[in-house]
Amino acid sequence: MSSAANTLQRQFKDLIRSPVPGFVVDLKDENIFEWSVAIIGLPNTIYEGGYFKATMTFTNDYPFRPPTFCFDREFYHPNVYEDGRLCISILHPPGDDPVSGEKAEERWNPTQSVESVLMSIISLLADPNCSSPANVDAGVAFRKDRALYDEIVKKQVELSKQDIPTGFKMPTSEKDFMIAAPVEIEEDDNFWYESGDESDFDAEDDVDFEDDEDDD
Repeated sequence: MSSAANTLQRQFKDLIRSPVPGFVVDLKDENIFEWSVAIIGLPNTIYEGGYFKATMTFTNDYPFRPPTFCFDREFYHPNVYEDGRLCISILHPPGDDPVSGEKAEERWNPTQSVESVLMSIISLLADPNCSSPANVDAGVAFRKDRALYDEIVKKQVELSKQDIPTGFKMPTSEKDFMIAAPVEIEEDDNFWYESGDESDFDAEDDVDFEDDEDDD
């Protein structure tokens, strides 16, 4: 198993045991390098009741290179491009960027994790960075016409409800979004991954949760 796959397997298992409130994560087609992420709109915000699906994609260089995060549907927000790609400092390559003015400590570094990315996304939804918008129109509306901005977001909230899985119980109160105690998960010796690169996949190497039980 590649180092990237091992790291992602461990982080995925940690998120299943101790979920980040407001997020649902899963693997796409059992591919450890491609995650399905759903953001659940927090109560008492303009996103309340929303179920926003996205895809998080990792490379074989993870965690030395950041993942990408892309909403599956159009997402109206100053820091989301029209094609759904999220623009946030923590997902920008490591190092200072004199063009944007971003410092290295604001950008990706190998000590970051999927959990830290998800927490940053929650902060960005509540407090957009309008100084360098990916969606200029959304940035202008957020600053100068909040009523219009909120109206557009509420429409996308209603549209997102079409993606709520059958049988899924949506949280409805702030208490539902509180961090819960870790839960035990059933170990699966048959858990496996795809990298998209045949050179990194050995058909005889099954991912075994027990092998990395003591990893940090």
